[in-house]
Amino acid sequence: MPDAPDIGKRAVEATLFAAEKPMTIADIRAYVGDELDVRQILADLQEDFHDRGIILVKTGDRWHFQTAADLSHLLRRERAELRKLSRAGMETLAIIAYHEPVSRAEIESIRGVQVAKGTLDVLMEAGWVRPAGRREVPGRPLIYATTAEFLTHFGLQSRRDLPGLDDLKAAGLLDPVDMALEQMELEAEAEAEANDAEEQSAVRDIADQDGVLLENETERA
Repeated sequence: MPDAPDIGKRAVEATLFAAEKPMTIADIRAYVGDELDVRQILADLQEDFHDRGIILVKTGDRWHFQTAADLSHLLRRERAELRKLSRAGMETLAIIAYHEPVSRAEIESIRGVQVAKGTLDVLMEAGWVRPAGRREVPGRPLIYATTAEFLTHFGLQSRRDLPGLDDLKAAGLLDPVDMALEQMELEAEAEAEANDAEEQSAVRDIADQDGVLLENETERA
């Protein structure tokens, strides 16, 4: 007869299977007790389910079961989502993800336009953004950060897995218009710096000429 499965492992597995949302180790211990080495059990379960139809995934500091990536197409719903995140929403979400925690004013400074209150409301309703306290500056503005649900939805283990600028360009996820505008801004900055350098050179030339005139006048005196 094969050995009976470890009751501790079974308890952790059952807890995760019945959970409505990803769980931290502390959440799991609240059900199975502190006597079990939950961290090691999770590692063992992750290995056990590595090649199964469902896999054990860690996102941030939370654990959950999900469909294996190569089988997800079998469970995809045919009807399209009725609600699509607007471009303003996507830009705001990206800014928060890459710069968190950030205030509304900081988001507006990066985007260059005002952020509609409804945009942040939609992101919070989706469970991707949360209030993260207040900035300790005059006015104490509310600041925002992403959530564990954001990591789960986009298949990230942590924010370190966010794609870099080069990755976004290679995947064609950057709007060509935005890239062109960015290039124009860089060229404008370079031109402004060149103009400043020319103005400074002209000022120095004038100053040198004034010095020569002053010396000539002194000699005549």
